[in-house]
Amino acid sequence: MGSSPASAPLVSVVTTVKNEGPHLRRLFESLLAQEPPCEVVLVDALSHDGSFAIAEEFARRYPDRIRAVQRYGSRGIGRNTGAAMARGEFLAFIDGDCVADSQWLAGLRRGFERSDVVAGRTVAIGKSQYAALDRVELFRSGSDVTHPSCNLGYRRTLFERLGGFDPRFITAEDIDLNLRAVAAGAAIAEVPEAIVYHAMRPNFVRFLVQAFWNGYGRKQLTEKHGSLWGNYRVRRLVATQRSVIAWARLVAALGGYLTRVAVGGDRRLTPNGT
Repeated sequence: MGSSPASAPLVSVVTTVKNEGPHLRRLFESLLAQEPPCEVVLVDALSHDGSFAIAEEFARRYPDRIRAVQRYGSRGIGRNTGAAMARGEFLAFIDGDCVADSQWLAGLRRGFERSDVVAGRTVAIGKSQYAALDRVELFRSGSDVTHPSCNLGYRRTLFERLGGFDPRFITAEDIDLNLRAVAAGAAIAEVPEAIVYHAMRPNFVRFLVQAFWNGYGRKQLTEKHGSLWGNYRVRRLVATQRSVIAWARLVAALGGYLTRVAVGGDRRLTPNGT
């Protein structure tokens, strides 16, 4: 039996946004409907579409539940900033273009009874041809480490011991964190009833741009953790490319991967994030 709301530990919901104005009201409304006790910490990466004004509005209306700050930088920098401000024993990460099911945090809390890392179920919404595509999974020590940080929870003590998100990643900073958590002995508990609805990119060009940067991030992962291709379920990866859009995504991701190979970085990434 899980904890009752009265005795449940505080969960801090952390989100970082950049120009997510059209989605923010729905996100806040969904988070205000969660099982207490919880707080929301939003970090805005200097949006220019009114996102921070919306966040400030909700923070004024709910000062005990919502805080908002601005900090320019990568998603890793934003999430680390929010985590440092958070007061909860547990951290739950969600993105600005998401809507949380009303039982989302209740589900994550049940997951924390089993593990220090929990991953809910992310349901893609938007253009059906994009939403139908499978996530490219990567397994390490029996755990799927590709669970995204739009629906991911960490016990604060483990998050801090790992050093948080690596701010140098363009994308895949969540996979990097999950890899380090598994290497430290944590198992990722899957909680399918903890549902977050995530908006797909609105058009084909932005969809391909996202795929490109995902491929770029995969190369950053190999720089830091060594070759990961042996951990991919390659046969399933190829078998699931059943449409032109799926193959276009794969080609765009390969382009991002090869771009990172070509440009490299100022220095190689190391497992401890330094």
